[in-house]
Amino acid sequence: MAENFDVIVIGAGPGGYVCAIRAAQLGFKVACVEKRATLGGTCLNVGCIPSKALLQSSETFHEAAHGLADHGIDVSGVKLDLARMQARKTKVVGENTKGIEFLFKKNKVTWIKGEAAFTGPDAIEVAGKAYSAKHIVIATGSGSVPLKGVEVDEKRIVTSTGALELEKVPEHLVVIGGGVIGLELGSVWRRLGAEVTVVEFLDRITPGLDNEVSKAFQQSLTKQGFTFKLGHKVTSAKPEGKGVTLTVEPAKGGDAETLKADVVLLAIGRYAYTEGLKLDAAGVAVDERGRVKIDAHYATNVPGIYAIGDVVAGPMLAHKAEEEGVALAELLAGQAGHVNYGAIPSVVYTWPEVAAVGQTEEELKAADIAYVVGKFPFMANGRARAMGATEGFVKILSEKGTDKLLGAHIIGPDAGTLIAELTMALEFGASAEDVARVCHAHPTLSEVVKEAALAANGRALHI
Repeated sequence: MAENFDVIVIGAGPGGYVCAIRAAQLGFKVACVEKRATLGGTCLNVGCIPSKALLQSSETFHEAAHGLADHGIDVSGVKLDLARMQARKTKVVGENTKGIEFLFKKNKVTWIKGEAAFTGPDAIEVAGKAYSAKHIVIATGSGSVPLKGVEVDEKRIVTSTGALELEKVPEHLVVIGGGVIGLELGSVWRRLGAEVTVVEFLDRITPGLDNEVSKAFQQSLTKQGFTFKLGHKVTSAKPEGKGVTLTVEPAKGGDAETLKADVVLLAIGRYAYTEGLKLDAAGVAVDERGRVKIDAHYATNVPGIYAIGDVVAGPMLAHKAEEEGVALAELLAGQAGHVNYGAIPSVVYTWPEVAAVGQTEEELKAADIAYVVGKFPFMANGRARAMGATEGFVKILSEKGTDKLLGAHIIGPDAGTLIAELTMALEFGASAEDVARVCHAHPTLSEVVKEAALAANGRALHI
């Protein structure tokens, strides 16, 4: 006899665990299936949280070694204790995953430990035991996209998972892929002393970002010591001796060259992960990229089965998955769950940080939308000068004629926090003038946002 629940969520990543908690808050009897030994999915275990812990630690190390003298703080003989840095990261991860366990207990969510497989449209099996539910939510996340000729061993040729566990700083790290994951992890090891080369198939890094911001970002990383080989592809990576030999070719054809590295990080993207789920046993349809097909209410083609997060179309972001988890739980309870996909912020946690929400200039041009640009540099901000963090700018895009906010893009200190104000403004349909007329505390970095909004109407005060 199968154990029955109102809602079973498959996957305890940000989308899955949040969906499970919200559904329990709404009165459902809920179970969440997770095959890892700890909750939190890729994000908490081998993604967002450990990478940010190492980014913070590497920033602190770099500041101590190279930046404190400017503040009149004489620190000599700064040394790296990588084992201790990694231990701190592990502690941070453990505290977060235990926090999810606490929340499950608090909200009476049952954790079913093991790997789920469908046995029918309303039933699954986990570790040989049968379970059924009126509502089953697929929230199985994503995996690292493989590349032909590059065999991952998580020692010398690694994905983001292995890149978080290196026991020593590589002399030369080659990153395959110029996206967010590769640049964040490349930043960690560059700050700790590695030579970093990024090989990207396209002729630019971070293709989803506004092009002006992307160019400024590449210039900043180049100043930090990154080497970029844009418009190139890696056709093979072979372990040799204690390192790796890579064959790199121009993307549009040409002579191949050889690169030597201690460690290679494969970071060309992520794919929807449904392995072992046996979706065919339930009749669940997927698209040409293996993502679960859903309608506007997260429902699959099979009544009672839903999907959220990285396993469906859309940006692969933890906070996007969380919003979908909440929206779906509320829809199941008869409420009006909703996600505004036009107001999902994205952040690159390098230094400087990069953050964006809404449309880019390129998207507005492609859609033939008339727009105005308001831009203001951190160099002209008093708090940024006091911090010694003057690199970058805030860029606001508003509709010509109506002044309605269409997009916002930031490269600079604490961009990930600053973008929240502009996300709120976008969510509520504000104009650039609305943002400009809000009183911002002085001296703060947020004044750059105000000045960029003023600049959209030709009214910037401090430049």
